[in-house]
Amino acid sequence: MAQQDTDQQHAGVLPVDGEGYVVDTEDCEEREKAWRERGASQPITVVGNPVLHRECEDVTEFGEELRQLAADMFASQRTAEGVGLAANQIGVDLKVFVYDCQDDEGTRHVGVVCNPRLVDLPAERRLLDDSNEGCLSVPGAYAELARPDYAEVTGQDERGNAIKVRGTGYFARCLQHETDHLYGRLYIDRLSKRDRKDALRQMAENEPRYPVVAND
Repeated sequence: MAQQDTDQQHAGVLPVDGEGYVVDTEDCEEREKAWRERGASQPITVVGNPVLHRECEDVTEFGEELRQLAADMFASQRTAEGVGLAANQIGVDLKVFVYDCQDDEGTRHVGVVCNPRLVDLPAERRLLDDSNEGCLSVPGAYAELARPDYAEVTGQDERGNAIKVRGTGYFARCLQHETDHLYGRLYIDRLSKRDRKDALRQMAENEPRYPVVAND
């Protein structure tokens, strides 16, 4: 997702709060740096690349190869100045996303989620936030898109442990956006035909500010 105009923690599981949600707000700078410095930045796939338009494969192996992928994703996310990145955005067909994103109170969240699923919210929790949204895979384009201002995701961490992540405001939007990616859906697929066309026009008129994979 594009931005708007302790070693032990890094290697293992984040702590959880009293309700069982991961505490992803502690030591964010150190954890993100540890991931990023292990990784190698990769170019970003853009709309039209087949890997972005199909559901990714489930993660079944939680070893060093997966952790290296997460490190590469953090490095790529930093290069592209994003707040969230799905594995298929660097061409890898696996259900993994990473995030380094602030919520509506300005609190920073950093983490890794594998095999995410959005929790279906009751009607009273579906308060929509109609804000601008962008995507690293649609470089240079933004559009207003209504999404719930609260989101919960279940999944697994980089070692296969079950986790729950929740967020508000912009972080809630990030959790929904990245989960969508792993099921083959870009944010522009949720727009009207007119707004989708406008987003693609914006993309065509703007040079990406980070390396991308050209579509054949």
